[in-house]
Order: sequence, then C-alpha cells, then structure tokens
Amino acid sequence: MFEELGFNYIGPIDGHNLPTLLTTIGNIKNLNGPQMLHVVTTKGKGYAAAEQDPIAYHAVPVFDPKDSKLPAQKKKITYSNIFGEWLCDMAERDERLMAITPAMREGSDLIAFSKNYPERYFDVGIAEQHAVTLAAGMACEGAKPVCAIYSSFLQRGYDQLIHDVALQKLDVLFAIDRSGLVGGDGATHHGSFDLSFLRCIPNIVIMAPSDERECRLMLTTGYEYSGTAAVRYPRGQGTGIPAGNDLEALEIGKANVIRDGKKIALLVFGSLLPKAKIIAEKLDATLVDMRFVKPLDQALILNICKNHKAIVTVEENAIAGGAGSGVNEFLLSNNQRPFILNLGIPDRFIEHGDPADLLQMCQLDLEGMQQQINQFMTENKI
Repeated sequence: MFEELGFNYIGPIDGHNLPTLLTTIGNIKNLNGPQMLHVVTTKGKGYAAAEQDPIAYHAVPVFDPKDSKLPAQKKKITYSNIFGEWLCDMAERDERLMAITPAMREGSDLIAFSKNYPERYFDVGIAEQHAVTLAAGMACEGAKPVCAIYSSFLQRGYDQLIHDVALQKLDVLFAIDRSGLVGGDGATHHGSFDLSFLRCIPNIVIMAPSDERECRLMLTTGYEYSGTAAVRYPRGQGTGIPAGNDLEALEIGKANVIRDGKKIALLVFGSLLPKAKIIAEKLDATLVDMRFVKPLDQALILNICKNHKAIVTVEENAIAGGAGSGVNEFLLSNNQRPFILNLGIPDRFIEHGDPADLLQMCQLDLEGMQQQINQFMTENKI
C-alpha cells in the first residue's frame, strides 16, 4: 500500500533490537525519496508486569519496581466516569447515539459502552482528524455522534472541527476530557487552549462544568442541542457532589448566581469554582458559575456591571483568548468599563508536575488567586 503511494517501504523490523534499528535508520539516510520504516514494538517491553497489563501501567503513580505492585488507589468518581455513565444512559434512551474515540477507550471511560453497545462504538485508532470527520459523516446520515476526545488531542483535528462540523452546523457533541492542567503528562497534554481555539468558531455551544452534577447536565444539554456543542471537563476527581442518574438539560446561555455580594463579582468558568467560593465569601463578593463560555449570559453580565465596580474572571485555560477574553470583548462592545481582572493559565507552556503544584505555579490555587485579587483591589482602590 505504501509503495503504491510512492514510499519505499522497509520492514517490519523489531523495534527493540537497537543494533538492527540503528543500522536500518542509518541506511535509510542514504536513500532518495520518501521512506516508510515499519517498526514493531511491545508496550512495556522489558518489564514483565507492564507487558502483561499495559493499560494499568500506562500512567502509574510512584511504586517500587522490585515488587511490581501498584499502590492501591481510592476509587472515587472521576469526570471520565461521569461521562461513561451518562453515555450508557443516553444510549439506552436514544438508539441514534454513536460513540467515537481515537484510541482512548479506557482513558475516556468508554469500556462499559463498548461492551453494551459494540455496534455503536467506533475506535478509529490514533487518528483524531478522522474521528472528527467520521462524526461529521454520521451526523449527515441522521445519527447523533458523541466524539470523546482529550483537549490536547482535539488540537490535531482542528481543521476538521471547523470545516467538516461547525461550518455545516452538524449535530455533533464533543466530550472534551483532560481540560486544564493535567499533571505528569506535561506541556504536550495540558488542556490549556481549548476554550481559546473553540470560542472563535461560529455555530458552537461551549460549556465548562464546575462539578460532577453540572457535567452530567451539560452533556445532556449538548446532546439535545441541534448543532455543534462541546463540554470540556478536567482530569480526575471532582468535588464529590453526586452527578445523579437523570437526563435533565440546562437552559442554554444561562449562568447560575451562587451568591450575591458587593463591589466585586467573580465570574467562574469551570472547575475552579470551589476555590473562588471561599474567596467570594471572604470578600463578600458576588459569585457566578458561568456554565457557558459561548453563548455568554450577556444579560447577567450587563446587570452585574450596573451594581459592581469590578469583575474578575476565573478559568483553567490560557488567559489569551479564553473565556475571560470573551467577557472583555462583550463589555467593550457594549461600552462598559468596569475594572477587570482575568485569572487563568499564563502565556507560556507549563511543565509537568503534580496538579496542585502546577496550580500554585500559575497562581490558580486558593492563595494565589486571593493574592492576585487583593492586589487588584488595592491598586484600583476598590
């Protein structure tokens, strides 16, 4: 197949045989034209426990390699679990639902769905562009595709998202896992940019849940919306709030006011809401779970401007072009000039590390956010 495409095909060869591999690569350097080297490897090669259970050893905590026993993990509900449960519940109600994953069945928690609905489960391999376009094709034929994809992986399918899905106003739901700072996988896997690169696309609804319940509500909202929708949620555990088992939806574009305060309003997009709540109570500030990045609750924002001197936006996404930028743009277009502070991921690539340490590094932990807000209030005499 590759030679028909004009490649000189070599292989397959054993990728663990370094002398053969290095010699082959050295020889290929001297050949003219496009080359295709087919290398076969075994995941976890050289460590018996990982060879026998590559999924469990794909991303491991600290452990002693001598006894090869992974430490027991507390089984708490993750956002991925919420998605997996919701997917099965919705599939039972609607036979049009089709689930697509680019080789992340376990990571996105599609295990139960793949077993219960094998004819409606599509693993396209590590081919994110194809996953998005496959969803577009299914939508054209009357299906209701749900494309489960990591935030950083969706970057690879960006052109397909714009041209094949959003431009056609197709009915596709993107369940975007691993948004925000993901920890040990580092700069290549942080979901730092999805709000920024999604927000500028027409014909799309974008949601960011603050807890497990909100996540389930938003998945139903996006699924029932007749068009392109995205729900972006973080890696790992939530707040412990029960997600429920119903299939209730939200009113699109409607934020949720958590508390009414004075002078300053915190507009929070997503998972940093619990920390913002503590700060709001200390400052007697208004606190809003914005829920929707697009469309914004414009009426609420204008009303807040009438009664507050300052607005602080909070998100676990790049500040540049993110949800806070959307608030800024709306305010300026309506000739509103409150004091504005945007909190989010700074304009640089964030290295790997413990998620709590990374949040502290970005001043998105409780102390860091509070310090930034206090300084902002002092400088502007609020």
